[in-house]
Amino acid sequence: MPLPLLYGIISGIMLESPRSPKDRLDACRLCLDAGYSVVSPPIFSGPDSASLMIVGQAPGRVETMQTRLPFSGPSGKRLFQWLAQAGWQEQDFRATSYMTAVTKCYPGPHANGRGDRVPIRAEQHLCRPWLEQELALVQPAVVLPVGRLAITRFIGGKVTLATTVGRTIERPADDPALTEWARNHLPAETCLVPLPHPSGASQWVNQPSNKELLQHAIKELSRLRGKIRNS
Repeated sequence: MPLPLLYGIISGIMLESPRSPKDRLDACRLCLDAGYSVVSPPIFSGPDSASLMIVGQAPGRVETMQTRLPFSGPSGKRLFQWLAQAGWQEQDFRATSYMTAVTKCYPGPHANGRGDRVPIRAEQHLCRPWLEQELALVQPAVVLPVGRLAITRFIGGKVTLATTVGRTIERPADDPALTEWARNHLPAETCLVPLPHPSGASQWVNQPSNKELLQHAIKELSRLRGKIRNS
């Protein structure tokens, strides 16, 4: 089925269904119907009232086959080590933060056997309206895009981890740095703190200069945590 037609179908589902956005997302099978080798169900969690939203690339095998919780596999363990440095305990973070991804279903293993397959653009396109719905529903004050694929959903231009990790992008002052999509769908005063992908397949965080950038990001998360708690 052509992508524009599928996109129209997903928009129609959102507009016409009386169910909540979360219920509609949980029932989505568009990528499967389009022939992509994803494994349902969609994985996401968190309260609609969350002040912070974390957006990853896609769920992994453990999240899909065992826990049904975002970031609960090996990558999640590493991510929560970073968040602990910023002052969050995993249980509290999961209870108060909204956790989702650019694509919501497990894309399967990478062909080379290392890590998971990266969702192709067509899959990202099909899942994009769900992220738009989540942003509109939650209205987060802070968004953490995790990994380059998620970062490029929000930040435009020539994006590298070295030029984004350690930065805080605040609306509206930093709007020129955002993609048009992000300007259209992020709340007006949201700030973004990009993080590298916590996968063990990524060697980026092992470089000393990159570790320093990550520590800058963690310090900023600690500051924002205090701001969220006092708001």
